[in-house]
Parts: sequence; structure tokens; C-alpha cells
Amino acid sequence: MRWQNQEEIAAIPLRVVGPVRIISLEVNEAVPLPLATFETPLWPSTHRGAQVCTKAGGIKAVIIDERMSRSVLVEADSASEAYQAWQSIRQQQDQLQQLISASSRYARLIDMHAQVVGSLLYLRFELLTGDASGHNMVTLAADRMLEWILNEYPTLRYVTISGNYCSDKKASAVNGIRGRGKHVVAEVTIPRELCERQLKTTPEKIAELNIKKNLLGNIVAGGLRTANAHFANMLLGFYLATGQDAANIVEGSQGIVHTEVRNGDLYFSVTIPNLIVGAIGNGKNLDFVRENLQLLGCTEQREPGANARRLAVIAAAAVLCGELSLLAAQTNRGELMRSHVKLERQSNKIREADVG
Repeated sequence: MRWQNQEEIAAIPLRVVGPVRIISLEVNEAVPLPLATFETPLWPSTHRGAQVCTKAGGIKAVIIDERMSRSVLVEADSASEAYQAWQSIRQQQDQLQQLISASSRYARLIDMHAQVVGSLLYLRFELLTGDASGHNMVTLAADRMLEWILNEYPTLRYVTISGNYCSDKKASAVNGIRGRGKHVVAEVTIPRELCERQLKTTPEKIAELNIKKNLLGNIVAGGLRTANAHFANMLLGFYLATGQDAANIVEGSQGIVHTEVRNGDLYFSVTIPNLIVGAIGNGKNLDFVRENLQLLGCTEQREPGANARRLAVIAAAAVLCGELSLLAAQTNRGELMRSHVKLERQSNKIREADVG
């Protein structure tokens, strides 16, 4: 019998694919892509995307923004009192930062936002958190700020340390607008000849499919700030391989694919506004995680936050590789299922041989 509090390690198949050439401030080299997944066709598909992108000259990537958020919820007797309190609190950023600095060397308050709903006051704090993804760091900071606010503003009463205006591990519009995690854009231009030879399709077919499937299809489905085929697959594989909080794929997979045909070639990009990763913290002490982070060059001595930014750029590149390969396959009738069946049969033969 397994005891309820007994810790075990769950084994998940892991494979390193690529490498893929990346060009950015954080990464300027070819890097491998470790992916842990039960969706085994993801490995050859992402590998194909990595090969094509490398032959095309590499993936360019840029981090647009970074921050981690936590929202607290307090209430007053009236909307007027809640609003007046917010008008005062928003002027106290320096004081709030002093509270944060007393408990953390890396957490830095960079912005605050609020929503007043009736007599409820939702306060959203946004911080930089160094090389950590920052969940615990921002919660601790929010707890310190909340205690100070309740003492300074007696008209306010405690409701909760997390009021869902964060918004943590939920699909929302606010994260894409305000930012949560790393906002990364990765892009590549695939020459027509390479597209036709390696991806077995044309730039026009991929661009058209992106509009009809990713953009219009997500509108029909009621998708929220998302237009992609399967960002979640690559993110989950990468998150598990590098010791991330896997539940963050909920907001992380809210991303957009943008494609164009430029002078006959394929421009292909992925925009991921809520990419939450850390190079230190919970989950990073496992041996396989440390090995993968080392493999990616994310354990070096750098300025605070640099390893997490490098990790985010590599994660975005992995997403682009897998997304490109899948969309290319789906332009050809029957290719996706044929590939899955072929790969599953190969896997079964290997397992049978191992048993024998």
C-alpha cells in the first residue's frame, strides 16, 4: 500500500531533440531541446522543425517584457472608500518596495493595478523575480504589502491573499494585456525551396492554414487571446524536462501564430505573452532537471534573471519548431495520422523487443 504522504518519482519519457540555432540577446548558438512527454510523436515533429529552422539560418527571438504578478483582495464599506484607498495606495510604491526588500534580495515592485467592483478592491502587484519563476516570491511580497495596507488603511478589510486578478493558472485576458512571466516573440524565415523539400508543403499553404485554422478556428471556438495549434504540447514537454510548474501551460499556451509569404518565402512567428519559467526554485533539485538546465546553459553564473530569460527564449524556440512542423503536416491530407500510426507501431516494436 502506498502511504498518502510518501513521496515518489513519476517516470515520464524524455528525449533531447534538435539542436536548433537561436539568435537573441540571451542565446546565440545552437541548443538542444529536452522534452518530457507521453506524446511521443512530438519528438520527431519538433526535431523536424528544429532542423528546418537551423537550415534557414536560425530562430530570432526577443523578450518584450517580464514580470510576475499576485493580486490581493480587500473590501471596504463602499465603492467610494475602496477607490479613495486605491488612489492613496498607488502613491506608496517606494514604501511598498522597502517592505519587499526586507525579505527578498531579488523581488522588485515595478507596477500596480486595481479593479474596483462594488465595495471590493482588487490589487494586482507586478514584480521582477530574478532567476525564479516567482510564484512564492510574489506571494510573500504580496503578504507583506497586504499586512501594511490593512494597518495603514483601517477602512479596508482582508478577503484573500489571491483574488484571481493575478491571474494564476487560468485562461484570462489580463495576463496577455498586463503581462505575467516572460513575453517572448520567436520568428524565422523559411526559404521556399527548404519549405517544399523539408516540410513537404508551400509557404502559401501554411499561411492560409494559419488563418483558417488558428485564427478563424479559434474565433469560432471562442478562444481567449489565443491562435495556435498546440503550443501546450511543447510547453508541457519543456516544462517537465526543466522542472517548471506544469500547470502554467494554462496561461502559457495562450499564444498567437503569425505567418506571411514574403518574397515567396515563409515568415513564421510565435508570440507567447505568458511564458512562466525559472532556472532556480522548486523542482530544480532533481538530477535530470539539473542535467537538462546544464545542457541548456542555464546554470551559469550570470546577472540575476539572465538564466531565466535564456530559458524562456529556448522554450519559445521549442514551441516554434513544434508548431511549424505540425502546421506543415496538416496542410497535407492524411499526413498527420499516417505519421502517428507509423511512430506508434515503431514504439510498440521496440517495447516488444525489450520484453522479449
